[in-house]
Amino acid sequence: MSSAGITLVTGAAGFMGSHLVEYLVSLGVRVRATVRPRKDLSFFERLGVEYVPADLTRPETLPPLFAGGVDRVFHLGAICNFSTPYARLHPTNVAGVERFTKLAQDAGVKRYVHVGSTSVYGPYRGVPFREDGPRDPQDDYGRSKRDGEDVVWARIREGFPAVITRPCTVYGPRCNDGAGKAFSRPTAIAAIPGHGRQRLSNIRAEDVAAAVEHLSHLDEAIGQAYNIAEDTNPTVEEALTLAAETFGTKPPTLHLPLWLLKIVSRIYGGLAARKGRIPDLEYDAVRYLYDDYIVDNTKLKATGYRLRFPDFRASMAQLKDGGR
Repeated sequence: MSSAGITLVTGAAGFMGSHLVEYLVSLGVRVRATVRPRKDLSFFERLGVEYVPADLTRPETLPPLFAGGVDRVFHLGAICNFSTPYARLHPTNVAGVERFTKLAQDAGVKRYVHVGSTSVYGPYRGVPFREDGPRDPQDDYGRSKRDGEDVVWARIREGFPAVITRPCTVYGPRCNDGAGKAFSRPTAIAAIPGHGRQRLSNIRAEDVAAAVEHLSHLDEAIGQAYNIAEDTNPTVEEALTLAAETFGTKPPTLHLPLWLLKIVSRIYGGLAARKGRIPDLEYDAVRYLYDDYIVDNTKLKATGYRLRFPDFRASMAQLKDGGR
């Protein structure tokens, strides 16, 4: 598929969305960015991007997004954290997908790329997560992403030209949501969870942007799901140590039992909620630390996509060097 028309990006001011918008602009793409109404439009103005405000929970705000002919859609608009209960996630992550994909379908878009999450797989079962594996999420966030994904699968069965992507833990510049924030900026995490030998799968935001754009051009990707993950799997201890060295904080040396960490995260979560913010270590995120968490990226690489940041260690060194 080639796209000479408008490319619509939802969640365009968010962490991953902003990286995608920047990447598309660098390619000379005509971008229409949307996010909830906001006063600060400097990011879009700096890039020369059209901004159309909309809210996935307010149906009346959505039709203008498709005015003038939209060829391609990247849907990243979602609530992305482990602290928000399902009842508050559903209006955006599920019902919002339902109404938004219906409008996209009616508008006749040539390609819709849904940016989901590997959280749909649930707990690790001893083998790397593959796209054809079971989806059995263990938390409210994962369930909301699975249910939103199911909306897209239903549209695909109706002939909707959609591609589903599942990034794992996303990190990089401007990350403030999800587990990836521990590897993206200075944090208050002062202890290593458990024994620290649990292996992780991560992905830089810049690779998410480039990968979803790459997949949007492939006709054979329609009706398919793709994991997005790096090639390497650092341990929790190594990743936290590298992050501390990168951002100039003291590397953690104390090992905290996971049962105790769950108690601590519950307490800090409550304190953070009172202040209206998401804690650095969320309670449900701790549940992912009992085992390895390895995501298979073979299917993505088989399409010809070459990772920009395949190695976590080299990626962190690049961040330490100011992104050069």
